[in-house]
Amino acid sequence: MASVVSWLITGASRGLGLELARQLASTSNNIVLAACRNPSSASHLHALKPAEGAELHIVQLDVSSEESIRTSVATVEAVLNGRGLDYLYNNAGICPRDDAFDFSYDELLASLQTNVAAPALLGQLYAPLLEKGTRRTIVNVSSALGRFSRDSGAAVATYSVSKTAVNMLTFKQAKARPDFIVIALAPGWVKTDMGGAEAGLEPSQSVAGQLRVVLALRKQDSGKFLSYDGQELPW
Repeated sequence: MASVVSWLITGASRGLGLELARQLASTSNNIVLAACRNPSSASHLHALKPAEGAELHIVQLDVSSEESIRTSVATVEAVLNGRGLDYLYNNAGICPRDDAFDFSYDELLASLQTNVAAPALLGQLYAPLLEKGTRRTIVNVSSALGRFSRDSGAAVATYSVSKTAVNMLTFKQAKARPDFIVIALAPGWVKTDMGGAEAGLEPSQSVAGQLRVVLALRKQDSGKFLSYDGQELPW
């Protein structure tokens, strides 16, 4: 019998997070903890039907709130009921449309809080549960727009800054915890509310690729910046 694998996914009420929850819950032996700000209004999440042998639990977790992040740990522990957490999937993010000389100070701070500080705090707080898991993996969803090696122009400046910081966070987490696997993962340009209708990838394509990469990870991959299609990306 295959062993049970547990996943905590942030930002799971829509877009890539919702698709991650859908694909993972469709596979037996997965325990999916789908975290979102407002579970009561997450109708698409509630509509998901897990496969036989899979579990789907909707967890309240607002990544913009330190209190909510801290409170979520006890909720997740109760669901896992003595099991460890195998995968922490830091998917939630926001993307203001701005440039380096035309941005909102509040939106800059919100981007850093949601896109960088939240994954950092989640990694810190969930480390004890990851230690009890068998996979001990953190996936920090990043973006090709966070690469110095890619000329993305002046667009989405604060988002790009935050994703560059996520890449460094990933590097530092990997160095601090060699017993974990920690990666930054670029999902590609996807047709979501964030990516827009002109994007080249459907959420199902991106997530299928992401999961192929994540499920094949080895210790030597820790600290890397990877694409959904398996390429290692230069910063």
